[in-house]
Amino acid sequence: MDLKLFGEVFVTLLVIVDPPGMMPIFLALTGPLAARDRNRAAWQAVALALGVIVVFAVAGQTLLAYLHVDLPALQAAGGLLLILVALELLTGKSDDPNQQTTSNIALVPLGTPLLAGPGAIVATMLFVQRAGGLADYLAIAAAIVAVMLAVWVVLRFSGGIVKVLRPGGIEVLTRIAGLLLAAIAVQLIADAVAAFVTQYVSMR
Repeated sequence: MDLKLFGEVFVTLLVIVDPPGMMPIFLALTGPLAARDRNRAAWQAVALALGVIVVFAVAGQTLLAYLHVDLPALQAAGGLLLILVALELLTGKSDDPNQQTTSNIALVPLGTPLLAGPGAIVATMLFVQRAGGLADYLAIAAAIVAVMLAVWVVLRFSGGIVKVLRPGGIEVLTRIAGLLLAAIAVQLIADAVAAFVTQYVSMR
């Protein structure tokens, strides 16, 4: 296994996924849930993200070509999805635990597009394209698993923060997370629009 490639993939994906930055959003979405449900959401989100990244690593180019979808379109779709979640956080509609289920939170937006977002998907696809043999593929696979394991550890043991913040702190954190999520969504859409414009100009 190529340790240099492993380190490159690990650091790149870890920076993109940003587990510490993910923590306030995770706590805002799962704060009202019981500790057991919160831990289950962390596990499900990481499992889904790992599955999505692996699928795109193996067949991403083929899948997008078959659907006639460009990567900027995937990026814009992720941004629109995040805007919907951000609006729920900002308006307080997600505060009622009766209105949300663990699986829904884990799948959207935690699993995708936050963990397995356009950035992680594109980076993984590029690394796979550069791979030159079995050793490289093993290094990429090991790095992806290591990153997802690191994310799970951060999310799994973030429950202690909920006890410190208490309901009032969770509500404040929810609003802040909503604002951050909205900013991330706008940036995703802006980057997608810029990519579309660049692609259109280069074709003329």
